[in-house]
Amino acid sequence: MIVTSILGNIHDEDHPFPAGHREKVTLPVADLAKRIQRVTSDHGRELGIRLPAGSPDLRDGDVLFAEEGNAVVVAVEASDVLVIAPRSIGEALFTAHSLGNRHLQAQFFGPDSDYAADVMVCQYDHTVEDFLNHHHVPYSRQERVMAVAFRHAEHTH
Repeated sequence: MIVTSILGNIHDEDHPFPAGHREKVTLPVADLAKRIQRVTSDHGRELGIRLPAGSPDLRDGDVLFAEEGNAVVVAVEASDVLVIAPRSIGEALFTAHSLGNRHLQAQFFGPDSDYAADVMVCQYDHTVEDFLNHHHVPYSRQERVMAVAFRHAEHTH
């Protein structure tokens, strides 16, 4: 079976998928950005994913297939991340600028998120951890399911 579009997401409030049998396709966060890939569900169902150019990245909870109360849903593996929580706007700007110069892929969350604070989250890297320790920037290393892929921001010099 070839998947050419995402049918919806089970985490959306208005998703049309009733509770029923759900198979999971577990992917590492890096694979969320791949438009073409072959995957296998936890029940052995093989699927090819071939999304058209310009399609959004896969997200945790995306429905790849659904029929008669059965669905195949994307589940994202937990990632080793650094959750950076600067104490001031100055520390946040210094940290973001310094890490941005390394072209670090990051995601930002606010107090209304699961983090309950203004934080920057990036994939674990020992050189980033050394930088944070050297500059006394508060952070924690965590295993987190990142709902969306880490992406480089497009820019020019």
